[in-house]
Amino acid sequence: MMNRRTFALTAAATLAAPAALRAQEDRLRAAIADLPQLHSLQVARGGDVIFAEAPRGPGLDRLANIKSCSKSLVALLLGTAIERGEIASVESTLAEVAPSVLPADATDGAGAITMEDLVTLRAGLERTSGGNYGAWVSSRNWLADALSRPMVAEPGGRMLYSTGSTHILGAALAEASGESLLSLARARLGDPLGIEIPAWTRDPQGYYLGGNEMALRPTAMLRIARMLRDGGRWDGTQVIPADWIEASLRPRARSPWSGMSYGYGWFLTDTGYALARGYGGQIIAANRDRGLAVAITSDPTLPARSEGYFGALTALLNGPVLDLATA
Repeated sequence: MMNRRTFALTAAATLAAPAALRAQEDRLRAAIADLPQLHSLQVARGGDVIFAEAPRGPGLDRLANIKSCSKSLVALLLGTAIERGEIASVESTLAEVAPSVLPADATDGAGAITMEDLVTLRAGLERTSGGNYGAWVSSRNWLADALSRPMVAEPGGRMLYSTGSTHILGAALAEASGESLLSLARARLGDPLGIEIPAWTRDPQGYYLGGNEMALRPTAMLRIARMLRDGGRWDGTQVIPADWIEASLRPRARSPWSGMSYGYGWFLTDTGYALARGYGGQIIAANRDRGLAVAITSDPTLPARSEGYFGALTALLNGPVLDLATA
């Protein structure tokens, strides 16, 4: 039975909780004021959006280029293709799944690259990102260019961050399903989540770029983060297979730049976040242990290096954002 003292303590705690949350929100607001590159930040705890502000940029409901966060979405689509039997498993090879994308002059061993090699960015092929990106997207056949590059590592070995790898994966998904990557994204992510996925860049052969240039509203990014946090579920629907989410969030590789682990398309931090990361500081993140989902958009024209702005965003996630879990 609740006595007068217990009631008073309970009432005081109830009043203190919103005050603590407001204090943490003020701290977070002050932190993002010092990040002029940041456009928007949203944080959901459980089913509630507890912070949503866009101090700069086009706002929360305008499309934003999510850059390489696209890679993480392609990884989710691989899970749906395996569930539907369109691809047998992550061990299926490119030659088995999509032999038509292999050029006549493909590098020896390219056909034996597995879906797991591609989704973990361990294909072994010379990178198409960084200083090689411009020449790659200027080529007449992006798939042929990527698949005829030399092997610089053993497939399944070290992580080689390369948009070419996820572009190959996206093309393999299209071939295996008989649908374009755009159609897959709309049907398997857009429709169940109730979000818009506009058409984006295609290569000279008509394949949608698998790993860059997709656009989403920041509010849509937050829905994806919440779905990831909740084991692939959204509004009572299993959007992405739960076992694929679990497999995706197990470390498979390690980034040589950030030092973060990497699963099936998601960076994994020591503080419990799984995050998609895009050029300029675009982030879709989930922290299942703390019940948080986060979406961040930033100026897409400026770099966000691990030792620079992305490092500041990591500190933001690990500091004032994580503190919201207990406010």
